[in-house]
Parts: sequence; C-alpha cells; structure tokens
Amino acid sequence: MKEEFHRTAVHCILGFPNVIGCVDGTHIPIRAPSENEGDYVNRKSIHSINVQVICDAAHIITNVEATWPGSVRDSQIYRESPVSHRIERGHFDGYLLGDRGYPCRSTLLTPYPDPEPGPQQHFNVAHCRTRAQVEMTIGLLKARFQCLRHLRVTPERACDIIVACVVLHNIATIRGEQHPALQIEADEDPIPAADMQDGSAVRGVVCHNHFTV
Repeated sequence: MKEEFHRTAVHCILGFPNVIGCVDGTHIPIRAPSENEGDYVNRKSIHSINVQVICDAAHIITNVEATWPGSVRDSQIYRESPVSHRIERGHFDGYLLGDRGYPCRSTLLTPYPDPEPGPQQHFNVAHCRTRAQVEMTIGLLKARFQCLRHLRVTPERACDIIVACVVLHNIATIRGEQHPALQIEADEDPIPAADMQDGSAVRGVVCHNHFTV
C-alpha cells in the first residue's frame, strides 16, 4: 500500500502547526519462517513483521510499510521508506510526529529527551497527546482484525494480509463503522535514535513559536 498524504490530512492538534500525520511501528507476530529465521526475531524474542504506520487525525492510515522483519528498528524502516524520501524532498508541507525511536529531523519532530521546564515540557506534553492518535489507530486496526495477533503464514503472505487489513480498516473508518473495543498495547521504550542537527533546530523554532506561554 503506497497511499500518500492529501492536503485534507494536514491538521493542528494541541498547538502543533501543520501536522501531516503521526508515525509509529508495531509488531505483528508470525510463525517462525524457514528462511532467514533470525531476521524476524524482535526485541521480545518473538518472530514478527515490523510494520510502519502513518495516520491522520481521523484514524485513517495514510501510509503503511509492511515488508520489514521484526529485528529491524523503526528508524531504519522510516529512513529507507519511499514516503520519507518524498517528505524530505518537500513534496508535503508539514511535519510528522514520532517517538524517540526516530531521529529528530526537519520534517519529523520527536520529543525533547531531557526537556527543560517551560516551553520544552509543554512541547513534549502536546507531542505525546497528539502522537497518541497513531497508537489509537494501531489499536483499532488490531481490534478489528484479530488475525493480526498472530499470523500463521509465511512472511510474504503476512505482508499481504496486513496491507489488506489496513485497506479494510480505512474503508470501515470512512464509512463510520462502529469501533471495536479498543485495546492499546503497552510498547517497550523505544531505542532512542540520534537527533539530526537540522531537526533539533526546527524543533526549537516550533517550540518557541507555539509553546511559549
């Protein structure tokens, strides 16, 4: 699935300007594959596909990468994804929000690792509450499709099923179908990625302009 962002996806939540979406990774367990088995073992020692999800404020999944084995970090998946290249080249006017598992870049804002009292703390609180959109979206996806709790198929087949579930989730969301009982999983603390200097500068400007009381 290679859906791209639309102008209508640009939104402002809790003070953040021009947020085009929130990004996160989620692991979909699979049975141990016969080839390259070790590549699929994640940090919890479970075989999985690490799926990158980008969503908007309406819980529509605007982009999904479902081809990476569980041992690959979120930051690498984002760095090598086509959507990141398009965002970096300025095809979209706005920011993604991600957790500390991603590097802070000029187009991908992450929280301050050690926020100072005042604007930086306000930035982090608003960032966390806004980024909760993607955690809720992933929770809705998994609640709608119980098969995603464990796919007993090959990695290639698992990727196809994951993308199909995302498409059906979007259709259900657009049609206003009733939400299933939501269960948000508690993720491990992400391994912090190194900040990019230009990203830190942009984060500082956003913090100063929008979170200074």
